[in-house]
Amino acid sequence: MAVSISVVVLLVVLAAIFLRSGGLKFTHALVCALLGFFLAGTSMAPTIHNGVAATANVVSSLRP
Repeated sequence: MAVSISVVVLLVVLAAIFLRSGGLKFTHALVCALLGFFLAGTSMAPTIHNGVAATANVVSSLRP
C-alpha cells in the first residue's frame, strides 16, 4: 500500500507539471492514465466515484 501511495503522489506531481506546461504529448497522456489506474486502487476511489456521479447528476438535471 505504501508503494502505491508514493506512486500516486509522484504521478500527481508529474500530471500537474504536464498540465502547467500546456503541451499534451503521448507521455503526458500515459502518466495521466497511469494516475487514474493507481487512484482506482486506493481508498479514495469510492469518494472520487461518488463526486463524479453527483456532478454528472447535477449537470444532467440542468435545463437550457
